[in-house]
Amino acid sequence: MSAEPADPILEERARRIVETSIELAEGGGFEAVRLRDVAAHAGVALGTLYRRFRSKEDLLVAALEQETRALAARVRQRPPKGADASERVVGFFVIATRGMLRRPNLSRAMLRATAAGEPVLAQKVEIFHDLMLRMIVSALRGQPVDASAPEITEREKRVGELLNRVWFALMMNWAGGVQSQGTIGEEMRASVELVLGREQPVTIPRAGAMEPMIETMKGQ
Repeated sequence: MSAEPADPILEERARRIVETSIELAEGGGFEAVRLRDVAAHAGVALGTLYRRFRSKEDLLVAALEQETRALAARVRQRPPKGADASERVVGFFVIATRGMLRRPNLSRAMLRATAAGEPVLAQKVEIFHDLMLRMIVSALRGQPVDASAPEITEREKRVGELLNRVWFALMMNWAGGVQSQGTIGEEMRASVELVLGREQPVTIPRAGAMEPMIETMKGQ
C-alpha cells in the first residue's frame, strides 16, 4: 500500500488549465475538451499546456483527481452516518455517486479518459483509486484515515478495493449507457451487504406461536 498521495502543487496556470478542462467537459463532454480550445480559454500558450499535460486524457485524469480530492474534503467535513460499517459504507457510495451524477457530461468524460490504457496515465488513475480506498476505509472505521490513523490492514485493503472496483464498474457501465443511474445505489447496497454482511435481529417467537408448527410436525 503506497503512502497517502500528497496534493500536487499545481502552479496557477496548470490549475487554470485543469479547471478550464472541467468547464469544457461539463458543457460538451469528452469531445469538447480540445487542447487548443483549453489553452485559449485558460489564457495560456499551447506549448505551456503541452509541457504539463500530454493529451486530453491526461487533462481529464487530472480533473478526476481534483474532483476526488474535493469529494474527500466534503466527506471529511460531513462523514457518512450509520449504525454500523455497512450503513456508513453505503452512505459513502451514495455521496460519491451523487457527486458523479450531478455533472454527467464531465463524469462520462473523466471515466472515458481512465480507459485510455496508457501506462503513464494508469499511474495517475491509481491515485484516484487510492483516494477512494482511503475514503471507504474511513467509512468502515467510522473515523478518518489520515497520517495519525493506524495503518490500513490487509482485510480493510481487500474489502475497500473490492467495493471500489464494483462501484467503478457500475459507473463505467452508466457512462457507457448500460447501467441506469437508478440501479447504482441498489446494486452497491447489495454488494456492500454481501461483502460485509448485516447483523440479523434474533426473532423470539411469542408464546403459543410454535404450537401449530409442533402439531403439524406430529401429524407427519
